[in-house]
Amino acid sequence: MATRASGDTVVVGRILGPWGVQGWVRVYSWTDPPTALFEYRPWLLGEQQQATEVLEWRRSGQRLVAQLHTVDSPEAAAALSEQLIRVSRSLLPDPEPGSYYWHDLIGLDVVNLERYAWGSIERILPTGAHDVMEIAHAQRGKILIPFVQPDVVRSVDLEAGQVVVDWPEDWVD
Repeated sequence: MATRASGDTVVVGRILGPWGVQGWVRVYSWTDPPTALFEYRPWLLGEQQQATEVLEWRRSGQRLVAQLHTVDSPEAAAALSEQLIRVSRSLLPDPEPGSYYWHDLIGLDVVNLERYAWGSIERILPTGAHDVMEIAHAQRGKILIPFVQPDVVRSVDLEAGQVVVDWPEDWVD
């Protein structure tokens, strides 16, 4: 899943650093499956969101590596290290009903059935069994609540900016 949106773009991965001697880069993908990262083009790199074309990509063991247009040396590849990879939101398919892109959930307020305000979602953590919302609470700090529908997450209202959960206040000390 992609992460936090920035205007009309969505962060879908990150450049990890150089790979090899011909200017290829190692990439980390936040898409599902990870190789879907290469379906969304052009990539918009860094804070300036510089449009960059992927010329070629492949797996190298567990790694994903790519050759980018105008990047032809390890030094040029190293200069891109840690830059976020964004794509136009219009390139992403609409999620299935009841499914959400992570970046659409970030920043939503979380309240329980008794209307207790847990805070806002800072990020979503994949755990294997299910995703977990990391919520910033003013007094309690970070709160972790599983994103399990419909048992815990009862409703998501993107327009209202709110997630309603069945998570009583006394479940967190």
